[in-house]
Amino acid sequence: MSTMPLSATATVRELRARAVRVPMPEPHRTASGVIAESPLVLVDVVTSNGVVGHGIVFTYSTAALAATTALVQELAPLVVGTELAPAERWHALCARFRLLGTQGLVGMAISGIDMALWDALARTHGTSLVRLLGGLERPQRVYGAVGYDGTAGAARTAAAWAARGFTGVKAKIGYPDVQEDLAVVRAIREAVGPSVAIMVDYNQSLTPTDAIGRIRVLEREDEHLGWVEEPTLAHDFAGHAQVAQAVATPIQCGENWWGPQDMAHAIRAAASDVVMPDVMKMLGVTGWLKAATLAEAAGLRVSTHLWSEVSAQLLSLTPMAHWLEYCDWWNPILAAPLRVEQGLSRIDGVLGTGVEWNEAAVQRCLA
Repeated sequence: MSTMPLSATATVRELRARAVRVPMPEPHRTASGVIAESPLVLVDVVTSNGVVGHGIVFTYSTAALAATTALVQELAPLVVGTELAPAERWHALCARFRLLGTQGLVGMAISGIDMALWDALARTHGTSLVRLLGGLERPQRVYGAVGYDGTAGAARTAAAWAARGFTGVKAKIGYPDVQEDLAVVRAIREAVGPSVAIMVDYNQSLTPTDAIGRIRVLEREDEHLGWVEEPTLAHDFAGHAQVAQAVATPIQCGENWWGPQDMAHAIRAAASDVVMPDVMKMLGVTGWLKAATLAEAAGLRVSTHLWSEVSAQLLSLTPMAHWLEYCDWWNPILAAPLRVEQGLSRIDGVLGTGVEWNEAAVQRCLA
């Protein structure tokens, strides 16, 4: 772990990317498909003073892994030789791809680079990301993910999270019949007791009309859900606004919005009662901070999606912090995964973004 006081302007000396495939402890099922492994691009930025910053890109599908790795490497000429100034580089990269667009693989590549640059800058100053940005470490409530595993499987997973001290769980639903959705929620409630918050995620599997009908059934049962996430297509802002206006349960969206501009469009459409920007799809740390500022101005509470280590620090920077999604999928390749104690994230003593490689594990997972 290399750190040193900033004595002169640092520049980017090298940008490199590696593809890894990290097996899941158990397949993670959703209404939209099954995730059996994590295809990741590991991004390293090496500075002129010898500091190395790290970023992670999750490609969801192995079909996109090689292309995304290559794209990050192709962007090296736009980064190498420039000053270590993440926000400046973010604006330059976004401007460079204005005609092509910054969604999809381009946005993912920009995000990985941006995360690595911020990590390198914080490490250069010998501090954490949250301290670098003027904030303090604040423990965040974490929730655990429950897959699309039926009543018995969902109850078992939820009970395991509660036993670890988590005060919230989020279950994948969207079963063939709403009564199955209801049965899963009931089973989880019985497993975790009355004090644990339950959220549900439809993974974009319903039409707005069907979503309204299903949510009203859940509400009639008085299940007191914390939120219903992405009941319809992520970019159907009008559809989500229709659902949000028709039901009492908060509607949660954001993990599949691309960049701060999508956040702005969604807010204007009143598409979501609460939001959960994803640090990768928001185009990295720089984009996430812009999105969180928009949410704060609109009075919307902010949760996060994946990237637990980085997200725990970003949530510490917003007064609208709501929930941190805890994800251990990538823990095998991390030297020091996020600490969670009594259901709260702990980031005291963390350097940079908290992302650093377990190099032996990385070598075993190289694609």
